[in-house]
Amino acid sequence: MSAAVAASWPPRYDPEYRPAAGEPYWDRARETMSRDERDALVLAKIQAVMAWAWERAPFYRERWRAAGLEPGDVKSLDDFARVPTISKADLRADQAAHPPFGSYLCVAPGDVARIHGTSGTSGRPTAFAWTRDDMARIAEAHARIMWSMGLRPSDSVFIGSILSLYVGSWGALLGTERLGATAFPFGAGVPGQTLQAVGWLQQMRPTAFYGTPSYALRLAEAARSQGVEPASLGLRVMFFSGEPGAGIPATKRLIEATFGALCIDSGSMGEMTPWMNLAECEQRAGMHLWQDIVYAEVLDPATWRPVPPGGSGTPVYTHLERECQPMIRLVSGDIAEWTDAPCACGRTYPRLPRGIVGRIDDMIVIRGENVYPSAIEDVLHGFTELGSEFEVVLTRVNHMDEVTVRVETAGSAPDNLAERVAAAMRRTLGVRAALELCPPDTLRRTDLKSRRVRDERS
Repeated sequence: MSAAVAASWPPRYDPEYRPAAGEPYWDRARETMSRDERDALVLAKIQAVMAWAWERAPFYRERWRAAGLEPGDVKSLDDFARVPTISKADLRADQAAHPPFGSYLCVAPGDVARIHGTSGTSGRPTAFAWTRDDMARIAEAHARIMWSMGLRPSDSVFIGSILSLYVGSWGALLGTERLGATAFPFGAGVPGQTLQAVGWLQQMRPTAFYGTPSYALRLAEAARSQGVEPASLGLRVMFFSGEPGAGIPATKRLIEATFGALCIDSGSMGEMTPWMNLAECEQRAGMHLWQDIVYAEVLDPATWRPVPPGGSGTPVYTHLERECQPMIRLVSGDIAEWTDAPCACGRTYPRLPRGIVGRIDDMIVIRGENVYPSAIEDVLHGFTELGSEFEVVLTRVNHMDEVTVRVETAGSAPDNLAERVAAAMRRTLGVRAALELCPPDTLRRTDLKSRRVRDERS
C-alpha cells in the first residue's frame, strides 16, 4: 500500500513511492476492496474529518448542533446521511461574514500555502485554501487516478488550460509531477496562444493532453488551419474536466477520431479538489467514484434521500483527506446516474456511466420537457457535416418559450442537413427546436469553459 501510515488522519503518503511500470493499479489493495471493506474505511475517515472540523470550524459546529448532531453520533454511513448538506451559497455567505476564508478554515491562516478560487461570475468569488500537506495529498490522489488512465512516468503531459485561479490546471500539474511524468504547463487564454500550441505540440511531441473538450476541438481547428492533421501530433491520452463533453458519447467519439487518442472524462468541483475524485480509467466506461479519497453520495434533489444504483440524482461530496477547508456533504448541483456494476479494469468503485449529464440550473424547460445542453451536443456531434461549435438561444414569443440551436457547418452543407438535424433533435429531446446553420468560424470561441446557452427571454 502506498500510504506510509494507513491508520493516521490526515494520511501521509510516501513521496518516493511508485508502482512497477507493469502494475495496473497505483494501490491495488485500496482500489480492489470489497464494498464492506471500503465502507469501513470511508466511515473511519468521515469520523476523523468530522472530529477535526468540529474542533476547528464554527461553520460546521453550529450547523451540526442545530441538527442535534455531534461527530460521535455518526456510527454508520446511514447515520452520516443525517448530517446537514451545504451549498456553494452557504460557503459564499460564510466567507462574506468571516473573510477571507470563512469560519470553515480548519488551520491557522499562516498555514495556508496556496490560494485558488472561483471566478465570481455567479456571485461573490469563493477562496479555496490549501496547506502544503493538502497539496501533497492532492498530488498523490491525482497521480493515482492518472495512473488508472494509463499515464506513466514515461509520458509527457501538455496542460492546455488557463493557469490562474482555476484549479483544474494546477491539479493536473501536481498529479503529473507526483506521477513522475514530464509536465508541460503550456496554459491557454492569451491571444494567438492556440496557434502557438500547434507548433509546440509538433516540436515537443507530448503524449498526453489536459484541458476542456471544447478547447481540444478548437485546437484541432487551429491545427487544420495550418495544414496539420491533429492525429499527427502523437497524443496517446487526452483527459478532460470543466465541461461534460468528454462524457458525451458523440463528443468522445469525435475527439478520439480527431486526435487518434483515448478521450478520458474526469472532474467534480473546484471546491472538492482533488477534483479528479470522479474520473474514468482506460476502459472509458464512465467515471469511477474514488470513494476512499472523496466520498460521493447520489441524492434525490427533491427529497435529499439516497438514490439506489441505477437511479439518477445530484452528487454530494465529502473530503476524506483535506485538513484546510474540508467540504462535508457539499451539494454539487450536477445531475448524474450511478451504477455499482463491475468495471473491466477490476476496480470496485461505483461509477457514473454517462458522466455528469448536466447541472440542475442548466436544465432548460421547453414546453414542459426537461432538456440539457449535453443532450443537444450529443445529437449535433453525431453529424460529420457539422462543426464542433454551437449555441442554444432561448427566446419568448407570444408568451411561449422558443429554442433556437445555432451550429456551425464543417463546410458546404447538403440541402437536407438542417431538416435531418432538426428531426434528430426532436426524436432525442422530445421538443421542436429551430435550427440555424452558420458558416465555419462564425460562432464565438473561448479558451475557458464553453457557455452554450444564451437566455434572451428577459
